Amino acid sequence: MALPERTLQVIQTYAHFIHAVATACLKPELLPQAQQMLAQAEQQGWGVMVMALRQVIAGKRDSGVYAGLDDDDRIIVEAILRGIQDPATLPDPNQQPDPSAAAPGLAGLIHAAATGDVAALSALANMAEQMVKVGGDMGRLGGSMRRLVDGERDVDLLTRGMTVQGRDLVAKLVEELASYNVH
Repeated sequence: MALPERTLQVIQTYAHFIHAVATACLKPELLPQAQQMLAQAEQQGWGVMVMALRQVIAGKRDSGVYAGLDDDDRIIVEAILRGIQDPATLPDPNQQPDPSAAAPGLAGLIHAAATGDVAALSALANMAEQMVKVGGDMGRLGGSMRRLVDGERDVDLLTRGMTVQGRDLVAKLVEELASYNVH
């Protein structure tokens, strides 16, 4: 069964984390490293997901582990559970996600939020918060979400301090947003 593109993006973004936790469930000698990762994730504000993953590590596999999880957290926990069942489904922790693949979906979400879609605005706010926690180019882009929703399209302004890859992503995003203004 093919997973939706958004799900694949989340899985690849957190591939190292997913791989480490699932592998630790299969190889208890790796639990100390996984517990350290979980402690760091908890400090970064992922407390609800960490609680769920500690239940998974303790052997819980029923739907109760999803209680209180947002969409991205649920995708991560589901990927870990799939990886425990079938390690072949685990993402490659060394493969870097292609952020430019996210531009069309992100542009659609920004456009929807800008036109008054409250659910899109809420989803975008949650996404921006997670991006800021990641830091780097993603953190800078997350910090620019409000400006993008408000109509800012100056790539130079939006990409101050970003790497070439970050600038390319923002340029593609602005290009995608421009397609919404064509009638």
